[in-house]
Amino acid sequence: MRDTSARYFYDQLAADYHRIYPDWEASMTRQAQALDGLIQQELGPGPRTVLDCACGIGTQAIGLVALGHRVVGTDLSPVAVTRAVSEARARQRLLPAAAADMRTLPFRPAAFDVIVCADNSLPHLLTPEALRAALGNMRRVLKPGGLLLITTRAYDEVRKTRQRSTPPQVLDAPAGRTITFQLWDWHDDGEHYDIEHFQLLPHGKSWSVSLRRTTYWALTSDELTSFAVAAGFRETVWHAPENTGFFQLVLTARAPSTGECDERAGSLD
Repeated sequence: MRDTSARYFYDQLAADYHRIYPDWEASMTRQAQALDGLIQQELGPGPRTVLDCACGIGTQAIGLVALGHRVVGTDLSPVAVTRAVSEARARQRLLPAAAADMRTLPFRPAAFDVIVCADNSLPHLLTPEALRAALGNMRRVLKPGGLLLITTRAYDEVRKTRQRSTPPQVLDAPAGRTITFQLWDWHDDGEHYDIEHFQLLPHGKSWSVSLRRTTYWALTSDELTSFAVAAGFRETVWHAPENTGFFQLVLTARAPSTGECDERAGSLD
């Protein structure tokens, strides 16, 4: 039986993840600047304590460290986390990181100013129960008034079209020529879909092919907003790429302030 879990997918992809970018170094800088702009917009000048709870190989986390933030990384994939720490060290950056499930984050309450969950990671959670557990844990480890940043594909449109594939992306990058594309197989519910992620690399006079499989839940913006609000987040706003410089949609949300928490607790007496 083939393993389509998110952990196995990213364990297998970790060594080649940088190949999905024309210039991974430039992408780290660009994405961190976009996220930092939102952090400053919401919280004011930094630096901030940041948890990247789906850090992967460090694409956002390393860039945020370079901007002065104190970042901790976690990811379901221990292989990806190991590479993130190594890549940070190679750039003389400190990135404490560990393998952890975002549904059971191993941190004390109110430990971070900001939580980042980027690269369409949250939609790997395939049930309402899993999504509620993750968002509840994110709120738990955020300080009162803290900021949540989630980035996803533009699923409102995707759910309408139910696309079956992504166009081949041909990159002549410093890491070597790479062709990447995906095939999508939609479930009967019209919300979940399986992907087959292909990477082709030159191999002599032929090509070597890597194939990885996993599943996503195509949550619309309204659906994800509802889950965030139910978890106790406030001030939920969706930001389009043209307004942030980030390549995906970004949801910003705030944990209740101390006053709001006290008021809510009092209402339950």
